[in-house]
Order: sequence, then structure tokens, then C-alpha cells
Amino acid sequence: MKKLDLYIIRKFLGTFFFSLGLILSIAIVFDISERLEKFLESKATVMDIIVDYYLNFVPYFANVFSALFTFISVIFFTSKLASNSEIIAILSTGISFRRLTRPYLMSAALIATLSLLLSAFVIPNANRKRNLFAEQHLNRRYMNNEKNIHRQIAPGTYIYMSSLSPSTPVGFHFALERFNGDTLVSKWTSDRVEWREDLKKWRVYRWKVREFAGNEQSYYTGEQLDTTLNFSFKEFTEDPKRVKENLTLPQLNEYIDRQKLRGSANVVEFQLEKYKMFANAFSTFILTMIGVCIASKKVRGGMGFHLGVGLTISFSYILFMQFSTVFATNGGMNPMLAVWLPDILFAIVALFVYRLAPK
Repeated sequence: MKKLDLYIIRKFLGTFFFSLGLILSIAIVFDISERLEKFLESKATVMDIIVDYYLNFVPYFANVFSALFTFISVIFFTSKLASNSEIIAILSTGISFRRLTRPYLMSAALIATLSLLLSAFVIPNANRKRNLFAEQHLNRRYMNNEKNIHRQIAPGTYIYMSSLSPSTPVGFHFALERFNGDTLVSKWTSDRVEWREDLKKWRVYRWKVREFAGNEQSYYTGEQLDTTLNFSFKEFTEDPKRVKENLTLPQLNEYIDRQKLRGSANVVEFQLEKYKMFANAFSTFILTMIGVCIASKKVRGGMGFHLGVGLTISFSYILFMQFSTVFATNGGMNPMLAVWLPDILFAIVALFVYRLAPK
């Protein structure tokens, strides 16, 4: 690397970490002011609040806004270089604009790699501790008040419960149906089922089973039975949002495979979470390229104009991401396409502004 590369990398990373640290400090102050009363009411010590909550809050919040602040940092310091005519001086020495972008992309690669490693391995463990602290001290325990619960626990196997008591692991008016294609093979009903944590089994009370084989039927009854079913009480007491946040990449892959085997409908949300880890890291390169192409041209509006354009583009990217996520969740759009579509569209924008950049 040449001195120019080191100069730009130092400016890039310095601005990025400074701006990110500044916004994190502001976010922590606002969060403390919002939760101060609950902190005082809880039995948590100051060290618990700092170590278990805020030290685990920082990497999550930083990673969420890393791509955005990468873009803002590029716009900020590159616009300053352009306004001081440093970009003109660099290009006048015979260095091509393509060569100028090399240190930018090297810095973006460092940030993208760090973001991917954090989101895939570090942040899920931090989220687990932060969410546990929130449950214990901030009264953020998840309560499933769902009624008329329907679940597919395996291909062709469905369960139903009219209600489930979160405080006591008991479900009421339980039914389990098995299908072979569109044909009902067996139906199991019970007044009440109870999860026995000591046995890791379900205890079924006053059960009835009807099996169908062509025109013939078999009927069985019983008062009590301990049995293993392909679901646990824990699945109904966990907040799906927190489950996604708490899974590392290998755990997320295992969870997705298990949900696919069951034929679960909510597997899309977890696929989106997985693909976002990679798409968000790659977006760092795209937003960096757009930022340097826009801010490297000296204009009359100066830094204010560049920041205005940059913020418009960055918020447009976030808006596209939200739209595509909703389409994937509720509209049947392919999850991978939904996550990568904003990157594809803005990669085209990056190519367009690169052609217009000063050479």
C-alpha cells in the first residue's frame, strides 16, 4: 500500500468509528433515560446493568447501523477531500479513479467482514444475555396468549389446542391429526395435555384415538398416557423475534432444517434472518462505492448537498429492504431474492454513478 491508501483508510475508518461511537453514546443515554425507573425498581446492580445489558446492547446496535454509517462516513470525509481540492490533486497526478477506490473497498471489506462475524457468531450470544436480563429485570417476559393454536409438527401431522396456559404447561382440548396426502389416517383427541419437564414428555389425559383404514375404523380410549410428541412446551413460550436474535449462524441453519422437516410456515422469517447476515455485509461495498462516486465531485452545495443525497439514497435502501421483507413474509416472495433484491438494485445505481464520477 502507498501513503495515499493509508491516508484514505485512516480517514475512512477513523470517521466511521468516531461517528458510530458518537451515535452509540447518544443511543445509550436515551435508553438509560427511558429505562431508569425500571432499573431503579429492579434488583439489578450497576455492574449487572453495564455488563449484562449495555455491553451486549452495543454490538447489536452498532451492527444494525454499520452499513448506514459506513455510507455517511464515506460521504462526509470524501466530500471534505473534494471541497479542499484534494481529489482533483490526486487525479491530476495520473492516478485513475478506479485506483482511487481501492483503499475505500479495502476499508469496506474490513467493516463487512467484522459485521458478518459479529452477526453470525458474537451478537446472538450477546442478545441471549441481553434478553435474559430484560426478562428478569425489565418485565419483558414473553406471554403467549394465542387461542385456537394450530401447528404442523411434521409433514402431514397437525396439532390443535384451544388454549395454552403459559404459567402452567397445560393445553386444553388437544387434537392430533395425521394425513396421508389428503386422506385422514388417524385422529387423537384429549381434554387436556400437560408438559412434564422431569420426563421430557407430554402427559395426555382422557384421550381417544380413531384410526382409519379404508372403510374400517379402530377406536381406543384411555385415562392417562405419557408420550413423546414432535414439539415441546418451550416452543410456545419463546418469543419468535428473540429466538431469531439468539441463534448463531450454525444454530440458525439447524433450526431452519428442523422447521423445513416439520413443514412449518414460519421458516421464511428465519431464512430472511440468515440471508440478511450476508446481504447486509455485502451492502457495505455497494454503499461505499455509491458514496465515493457521489462525494468525490466538487459541487456548489458542498458537503451539505452530498450528505442530503447520501441520506436520501441510504434511507431509500432501508425502505426497499423493508418492502421486500414484507413481500417475502406475507406475499410468498422467495426469501433469498427478497433480501438480495435491494443490493441488486443499488448495485445498478452504484454502476451508474461510477460512470458519472470524475475520471
